[in-house]
This record gives sequence, C-alpha cells and structure tokens, in this order.
Amino acid sequence: MNPTESVSWQNLAELAQKQESLHLEKLVDNAPRLPQLQHTLAGLYFDFSKQRVDTAVLNALVSFASEMNLEQRIKDMLSGRAINLSENQAALHAALRKGADPGAQVMETISLVQDKMRLLANRIRSGTWLGTANTPISDIVHIGIGGSHLGPDLVIRALSDHHTGHLRVHFVANIDANDLHETLEHLNPETTLFIIASKSFGTLETQVNALTARSWFLERTGAKQDLHKHFLGVTANVDAAIEFGLDPENLLPMWDWVGGRFSLWSAVGLPILLALGETGYDELLTGARLVDEHFATTPLERNVPVLSALFAIWNYNFLGASSLAVLSYDQRLDLLPDYLQQLEMESNGKSVNLENQPVNYHTMPVLWGGVGTLGQHAYHQLLHQGTREYAADFIMVAADDRGHAEHHNWLCANALAQSQAMAQGVTSASEPHRAVRGNHPSTTIIMDALSPQQLGAILAVYEHKVFCQGVFWNINSFDQWGVELGKKLAIPIFSALTQSASPHQDQQAQDAATQSLIHYLLQKKV
Repeated sequence: MNPTESVSWQNLAELAQKQESLHLEKLVDNAPRLPQLQHTLAGLYFDFSKQRVDTAVLNALVSFASEMNLEQRIKDMLSGRAINLSENQAALHAALRKGADPGAQVMETISLVQDKMRLLANRIRSGTWLGTANTPISDIVHIGIGGSHLGPDLVIRALSDHHTGHLRVHFVANIDANDLHETLEHLNPETTLFIIASKSFGTLETQVNALTARSWFLERTGAKQDLHKHFLGVTANVDAAIEFGLDPENLLPMWDWVGGRFSLWSAVGLPILLALGETGYDELLTGARLVDEHFATTPLERNVPVLSALFAIWNYNFLGASSLAVLSYDQRLDLLPDYLQQLEMESNGKSVNLENQPVNYHTMPVLWGGVGTLGQHAYHQLLHQGTREYAADFIMVAADDRGHAEHHNWLCANALAQSQAMAQGVTSASEPHRAVRGNHPSTTIIMDALSPQQLGAILAVYEHKVFCQGVFWNINSFDQWGVELGKKLAIPIFSALTQSASPHQDQQAQDAATQSLIHYLLQKKV
C-alpha cells in the first residue's frame, strides 16, 4: 500500500500544516503530555517529550500504523514468514535470542550452532585450545566487514568493563593494508587466532584480508599443517571456506534468513562470547529478547520501537528533517553511530516499493553523529544555527560506574542542555547573530547502566524501529541490492590498475573521466 494514499497520511499532512506555528518551547513545558511520551523498557528510559507532537499528532500516527497493518506485519516477521520478498527469505534475527518463534526445526538448528559456538569459546577461553607451539591463544583477530564487523566491534568496545578472561580482541575490516598491518604488527602468530566472518566467503575486503593474514601466519611459522589451530570461519559458504584451508570442524554456519546488519546475535558474535564469557553474552541476548517480547505484545501507542519509528516518519516526511544525528554521551558508545548508519541506511535507503514501483516520498535520510561533548565544539554549531531541518537521538548512561562524579555530572548536564537548546532556542532581536531558532525534535534515551542487558535492549529497539519504518514506507528493509553495483564496477578497474587487462579492453570498460583517473594512478605507480 502506498502510504501517501492512506487516510491517516492525509490527516497527518493537515496536522503538519496546522502545527507550523507551534514551537517546541511550548510543548516541552506542557507537563500533562509527559506521561504518554515517557516509557521504560529493559533498563532503558525513552523520553519522546521533545518530539514535535501533541495528542492529536500522536493519535494520528498510531492510526497510521494501524492502517498500514503493522500489527499483522510484526506477527509475520516473528513467526518466520518470508517478508524479504526480493530474496524470498524470512528475517529471523530475533529467533537467535529466542525472541521469535519460527518453528521447532529452525530453533533446533539455532540451538545446535549455539552449542558448538559455546564449546569453541570455552576451549579458547580456558586455554585448552592450543596453537602451533602448544601454547594457549592470547589474541583474537576478527576479519569481516559491514554487518560481519560493526556489531561485534561496537559491543566489545562498549562493554569493555565487562570483559572477562585474558583474551585481547582485535577487528580488521578495511581493505586498506594499514588496518591489517597495524593490528598484526605487535602480535605473535603462535598465540593468535583469526576468525573469518563472511556469509559468502567471497566478500572482497574480507577475502583479501584473510589471504594476507594466512600468508602472515605461514611466513612466520611455516606451519601449514597447523592452520586449523589458528583460523575459524563463520560463513554460509562452507565449500569456499574449506578451499581456503579451514577445517570443517572450525566452521560455524550463517543462514540466509539473517541479514548481515542483524547478525551480531548469530555466530558472527563469537568475539563477543569470547570477550564477555557466557554470563555476559547471555545477558546481552536477554536484553534484546525483552525488547522482542515488548514489541510483540505491547499496544501500538505504548510500544517503544513503534513510537520511535512513527516519530521518525513524522520528522522525515512531514516536518522536513533531512538527517538524524545520533549523539552518544558516553565515550564507550563512540561506534554506535557507525553501527546505526548501516542498520538504518542500508535497510531503508530504498527508492522502490514492495510492488517494484518508484516511491513518491522520501525514505531514510542520512544518519550521522558522534560523541558528546566533542561534537559540541564541531558540528553542533550547524545544528543550532544552520538552515537545515534535522532530528536527533541523545544517548546517555545514568550510572557513574567508574567513580568520576564530576565528569559524569558535567557529561549529563551537557547532554540535557544540548537537547534543551535544540528544542527551545533563544531569541536576540538586538544581536541576531546570537539567536538560536530551536524547534528541532529529539529523543533522549537513558541507559540505567552500560551493561550487556541494556546494550542488547537498545540495539533491539533500533532493529525493530527499522522494520516498522520499512512497513510504513512500504519498502523491503532486508535486502541491499544497491551495494552490489560498486563491487561489480571495481573488478575491471582493479584489472586496469594492475595492468592485467589489455589497453583496448581498458578503454572499452571505462568512461572517459574514470579512464583519466586510472591513467593518473598508473603514472604515479611507475
């Protein structure tokens, strides 16, 4: 269904026109509206009171969700129906944390893989997994990219206070050799274990980095017979992994019904299990499962992921916001904007609807962000006095779990002050250069503590928000065909740069502008 043809969409458009003169300064000071805009969930506090909505808008948004048949679509996803229509696949990431019920057969398959994953992790963590020199593993190098990298990297960095054991975990994603070189420079190949994570086992960046890592190991040990002691694989392409040299016993499967950007709950999350141990890892899954249960059973008007998605639709499609700034007021969450960029923009950066027709409305805007208070001395100037419309998510942690009260209080004060300034602004008739317009919507999310459960919960909220937005925009949130074009085009360019193609083929393959850049690079290589 085209959302713009719904009765609710037309109603929302009329409300948006009526509210052009209603400033957030008045809304945020209206105490009676607070209870319907503040919610707790799994150790998280969601404050939507600085969204530009009143009761009429909130009711119209909930009606829109109903008109778009959201409740049935939620049931379809959590029961394992093939909602990824272009690939005829289900989207069962919630089943990996027991937050969905796609049937006994799928759940048994998941259980078998998780049991194997835990067994491998226990051997590595306990020191019974020995390398080529019969010594325990000290360092884990996870090689992946995109969804096979961003989730585990975020979780391990964010939960650094919850690491147990002796293992050091490193991540390599960029095909830039400097990424791998700087990681391996100070590691001992005899005590290093590589995890190669790639669904296809053919992703260019991961494949090149894995081959280089294997060469690094062999050049320094000469122990080809011990490759199986230093390489694990997480993939759906078992044959390619075995051809690479991986032992079948060291492979953990991925499935087509888990997209890469939703895969940290799968065996891709092995580094998380290695770093946190079983208790911490299970708490992460529990936090996400609590959100799954809330998402499946809570009425739309109190359903946190649903409300998050509805306010996003209101901001993007009716109030003209062209970006979402994710502002993390905790240094340990510095990777959260990067993670959410892929989750939201790769999922909902679409221009064709479920009927393969061009959409006549905007879908996902640009998501960006950073860490407070650093951003306040950089891009917040644009946020406060620039000309663009935007929305913002403020992420805070209530607990001062490192015993630095003054630092923590100033951090929290700055987060609240920034959201207040974005909402209220300030006028200055005598000095216009000091004026701040305000009236920019934001959501404040407070984590009781930066713990595995709370982190799992907040990530699950964003996942379900993405799904709901896809329903509202009538698009497929679970494919990503747009990323394939650049990969395809890179192949003949690589051949040209390595001069493995004939000059005639080279000229035929490229446009004049790209051809001139190739020639410039070739000249500089001489």
